[in-house]
Amino acid sequence: MEHEFGLYLKRLRESKGLTLSQLAVAAGISGSQISRIENGLRGVPKPATLRRLAEAMNASYEELMERAGYLQEYEQMTEAIPEWATSKDKRDFKKMLEDDGELMFDGVPLNKDDRQRIKDVLTGLFWEAKQMNKRKPTSKPDKSDD
Repeated sequence: MEHEFGLYLKRLRESKGLTLSQLAVAAGISGSQISRIENGLRGVPKPATLRRLAEAMNASYEELMERAGYLQEYEQMTEAIPEWATSKDKRDFKKMLEDDGELMFDGVPLNKDDRQRIKDVLTGLFWEAKQMNKRKPTSKPDKSDD
């Protein structure tokens, strides 16, 4: 996946007429980091990095997310969205998934299967917490006691 995404990013950058250095400056990312991504030597960038690259190249963020494999993960995760979830709840859920950093244990990055298991657990906990917060009665002080 990393190599395929890297080739896609390189072709996209070149089609936009940008050098590696120009993209680095525009996106605020080091040229060496972009080079490692394009050559498949670095993993797929985080969604926040993809957003910066998309904006710098005036390209579709959604397309970069799809090519990086994030939208397939998101679609799998959204299958677990409960019927009662509001659009705000769904936005919060999407933000949680996009903002997650690299998952590590004892300083070692977790493999894809372990990350997926953790995301599955976090998804369940997220929706459980949302549902519990919706059920909490909002108590207002009784003004008749004054």
